[in-house]
Amino acid sequence: MKVYSHLSAEERIRIDELRNRDGLGVRQIALRIGRDKATVSRELKRGLWFASNENDSYRPYRPKRLKTGPWTCRPFYSAMTAQRKAEQRAREPRKPRRMAYDPLLAWVMTALRKGWTPERIEGRLAVEFPDDPRMRVSHECLYQWIYAKPQRILDLRQYLPRGKRRRTRAKGRRSKGPRIPMRVPIAQRPKRVDSRHEFGHFESDTVIGTAPSKRCIDTQVERKSRRLFARLIPDKSAPATARAEYDIYKDIPAPARIDRTWDNGTESSCHLLVDEALGMLTYYANPYSSYQRGTNENRNGRIRRYLPKKTSFDDLTDADLQAIVDEINDTPMKVLDWETPNEVWYRELGKVLSKTSHPKTGVALTN
Repeated sequence: MKVYSHLSAEERIRIDELRNRDGLGVRQIALRIGRDKATVSRELKRGLWFASNENDSYRPYRPKRLKTGPWTCRPFYSAMTAQRKAEQRAREPRKPRRMAYDPLLAWVMTALRKGWTPERIEGRLAVEFPDDPRMRVSHECLYQWIYAKPQRILDLRQYLPRGKRRRTRAKGRRSKGPRIPMRVPIAQRPKRVDSRHEFGHFESDTVIGTAPSKRCIDTQVERKSRRLFARLIPDKSAPATARAEYDIYKDIPAPARIDRTWDNGTESSCHLLVDEALGMLTYYANPYSSYQRGTNENRNGRIRRYLPKKTSFDDLTDADLQAIVDEINDTPMKVLDWETPNEVWYRELGKVLSKTSHPKTGVALTN
């Protein structure tokens, strides 16, 4: 298999020396640098120029004393100039810009103003214009175009669902360092958990109320059934969070609560108390990678429909919160083939209990 590579700056300097100093031809230069003669020929065609009294490339210091002879009678190759042009060509796009096509631009702008997401725009274009390849744009291309500098004056981000000022990187930011004792990264979590075929794996998080109230909501979601559990906690401290976790899991049979996956908030610092009391395992997602706990983030978003951001939890009662949780768990979901999380939870729970005779186990959680 042949592997092709562009000429390097060192190779261009060598071509410059062999061409201008030694006067070698294309074939001889190609042999000296170990390249094909066609590669050298194309490079010289792109980089050769003729210095003359009429050419802008040649501007003598004293115009009245013009140079003559070899300087003006043969073409010259400049490695520095050729390298600069090569770097400039590398930065230029190989394909025509998608959004330079006026019909596509007009259609996309109309769809954005309707509140359509880039992914929805990408999908709808294929439906409405099945035979026009010019009416195509990927959602990633659209995001890059929206946040590109030329479009900033249009402020197109206002039409996006979240309208962030800057795009966040998919891989997240760097962590400031470990703050949680005995932290086990998600990379060590069994791969079978990712498929959601196994029941009893949870995701954990905290929903925060607005200041000056310190009350929060501890949320736990089972990955396969998407069933939500929630408890009000007085603050975001680690002991309060551990107590809420214990209250949730102590009533769940041991085979149905295998492990849970947290984000990297310090409220989970006392996870070892819950682990030892209930025999569970705790894993932690990568820093700034909430997509690794997507189920929990989705359920938190449903809670926010009832309790939007900047809502104080001071007047929220346990009964009110439970009513919200019950309504969420009784809502059918497409990902569950339009079953409700409660229906899937109790069916899977019955399967687990029928396969094992292990009783519910639990040890009192002490302060």
